[in-house]
Amino acid sequence: MSEKVINSGNLHLFAYTNEQSCKNAIKGIVLEFHGLNWTGMVQQDTDVAKMYALSDILYVFPYCGPWSWMNDTAIKTVDEIIDVAIEKHKLDNNIPIISTGGSMGGLSSLVYTRYAKRTPNACAANCPVCDLPYHYTEREDLPRTLYHAFSHYNFDFEEALKSASPLHLVGTMPDIPYYIVHGDADMAVNKGKHSDKFVSEMKKNHNIKYNEVHDMGHCNLQGENIEKYYDFILSFIK
Repeated sequence: MSEKVINSGNLHLFAYTNEQSCKNAIKGIVLEFHGLNWTGMVQQDTDVAKMYALSDILYVFPYCGPWSWMNDTAIKTVDEIIDVAIEKHKLDNNIPIISTGGSMGGLSSLVYTRYAKRTPNACAANCPVCDLPYHYTEREDLPRTLYHAFSHYNFDFEEALKSASPLHLVGTMPDIPYYIVHGDADMAVNKGKHSDKFVSEMKKNHNIKYNEVHDMGHCNLQGENIEKYYDFILSFIK
């Protein structure tokens, strides 16, 4: 194919956006990366999408594949989605981009900041997977997903996992603000094995905020913790 696979006419096949709800000039882009096993396509604006539209923010929800783990294909796909969205809506090339997500999407939001063609201005991650080699051993449903995501890499499998593991990327993460929220009742992604270690290392050289929530399960943001999460995101788009 000589033409771009992803273009303004078919962007909706590769990502959901809230463009129909954006009535004014777009001031920023919020990426939200989905969690493990997501296979659907968003059919109508969600409450979150409408909230962002009210702040003149283009909300972009890439369809990266259920087991992508922000591998090289996912990174390439999201780069293309962002390029097309900017071109389609005639946005400034320096428009603020915020990378967000929960669980696998939390890992994706962090890893994408490291490899993105356009480095995001900030990142917010909810209960993120941070140590991917450890996560391979954490649950029985995970090895098959990680093998599918990284077995095509032309180097050692564990090194491939480390290439998309936030904890192993700390030394090369971009100098942007980060916000991590994690609950100590998370039974799917252990807080102590993931966010605690990642934040501890990141604090040495990065601007990172950590909201540790007592009794919160996996990605189950409620009340003031939701407000803190979205306040952080919205603070970068004026």
